[in-house]
Amino acid sequence: MTASSRVLIGHGTENDFVVLPDPDGSVWPEARLDPALVRRLCDRRAGLGGDGVLRLVRSAHVPDAAAVLGADLDACEWFMDHRNADGSYAEMCGNGIRLFLHALIAEGLLDRAACTAGVLVGTRGGPRRVGTAEGGGYWVDMGPAREFGRGSAEVDGVDFPGIAVSMGNPHLAALTDVDVDTLDLTREPVFDAELFPEGVNVELVNVLQPGAHIRLRVFERGVGETRSCGTGACAAAYAALTHEDRTEGTVVVDVPGGRLSVQIDPRTTVLTGPAVLVSAGSLCPEWLGD
Repeated sequence: MTASSRVLIGHGTENDFVVLPDPDGSVWPEARLDPALVRRLCDRRAGLGGDGVLRLVRSAHVPDAAAVLGADLDACEWFMDHRNADGSYAEMCGNGIRLFLHALIAEGLLDRAACTAGVLVGTRGGPRRVGTAEGGGYWVDMGPAREFGRGSAEVDGVDFPGIAVSMGNPHLAALTDVDVDTLDLTREPVFDAELFPEGVNVELVNVLQPGAHIRLRVFERGVGETRSCGTGACAAAYAALTHEDRTEGTVVVDVPGGRLSVQIDPRTTVLTGPAVLVSAGSLCPEWLGD
């Protein structure tokens, strides 16, 4: 197994990723990890398969890190270089960043015991603190949920009104009495392009216990329906609390891939959940074309 072909596969509540170890930025530089290669890696038939790609790299080796992190650049040794399955850049992913820290620990690049209080990680949505939790899970300080309007998503010819929420990336969280399991999310929901000029992640949400327990399905921009979405869980939890005229609380979030917990207050949002590495291996030269 050579460094130039080494890969990991993992997931957070079945939101799965191809993970590329590249601490010094020499293995998967921008010129090599182009959108076409990302799409090939994420292809579930001809590649490894995944909702996206995470590159484990130090911030110093990411060309746009300084622009997105600003004064926090020196505080963020590591940068989650996250690409969607279609090859586009992604700002932030709550499931992905838990897996990112888990992979850093598994690779011996960080010590788990030293991560209890959290490690500041750079993302294209800004710096995020992520740490180890009891029972082997991980928590992420996602920053405050920021509401920026109201909109709707059309699914199966039906409009579902919701709240526009930024978690570093855009979301439309729609609470509905329609059983979300009955909805067709094989196609992207229709949304207001003026409100969401760069696209949007759409969450369809059933409330199981007001302000305390929800379940959702999500269509992620650049990916399609996924088994889980960490930022989407946070946006949906915010919408559920807002519906009850509450500004803080802890919401259990059931997604198709498992269960997450979201704690919200006016200052920030903390997401807690598992992260799992499934396999480690190497890409064959005939696939890479090397």
